[in-house]
Amino acid sequence: MKTRLNFRSGGILAGVIATLLALTGCGGSATSTSSSTDNPYDLIEPGTVRVASLGDAKPYTFTDAEGNFTGFDVELFTDVAKRAGIDEVVFTGQDFSAILPAVANGQFDVGVAAIGITEERKQTVDFSEGYLAGYLTVLTSKESGVTDVEGLAGKRLGVVQGSLQEAYAVKNFTSTNLVRFPDNNSAISAVNSGSADAHFLDYEAAKEYQEQHGLVSAADIPSFDAPAGFALGKDKTALKEALNEALAEAMEDGTWKTLYEKWFPGSPMPEQYLPKAEQTAASGK
Repeated sequence: MKTRLNFRSGGILAGVIATLLALTGCGGSATSTSSSTDNPYDLIEPGTVRVASLGDAKPYTFTDAEGNFTGFDVELFTDVAKRAGIDEVVFTGQDFSAILPAVANGQFDVGVAAIGITEERKQTVDFSEGYLAGYLTVLTSKESGVTDVEGLAGKRLGVVQGSLQEAYAVKNFTSTNLVRFPDNNSAISAVNSGSADAHFLDYEAAKEYQEQHGLVSAADIPSFDAPAGFALGKDKTALKEALNEALAEAMEDGTWKTLYEKWFPGSPMPEQYLPKAEQTAASGK
């Protein structure tokens, strides 16, 4: 009886072990399926998208008095992420030049900071569809003597390292001495102190600095060939598809337009991001 009891217990134990193996070890497929279901976008932390951004690029991405991230890009991406089923969005400030490398090596899921889509950057990361286009501005002091692009020859022009403005300046301002900074604030400080003659930055951000520091625009340059997009790792195919679908929805239902009017009052509005019915109406004028 005792032997039979041990035999039955062993049989039961063997059955339990076999079941566990089927669900774990042999069950790599079961675990993998569960993991894939829980984390369909292959995020660093399931259910949370970690975003590399900027804390001083108003009105795109910046921190308010309480230290919370806000701005056009922040509100738009948060809305898009929610549409894709991701409710938890965590923004972390970085130097601009560090954003794409950090996304590429998996430190962050996405980079959101009005990042212009260029062929060079596509070598490192992938991008969503574009969601913003605008102008670039040469900002200077009233005493600098710089009144136009030609006046930059031989001058010290600040650029944020790794930015679209830096790439543009290297290509087009060949007689200008470029001074690279980690962010706009440090570059503007250099202009105010006289250690830089001007700073080359985004048009919208420039408006804020003009008001704060009494600076003037020496030139506003159209830049529609490299629209901003959300940067993500090249292996994040499912996330990219979800963000693109959600972004298209945000444009079509007018959310993009509402946010643009909120953060860029009075600025020209790129028609390609408006609802299709409004694009037709605008083109028919």
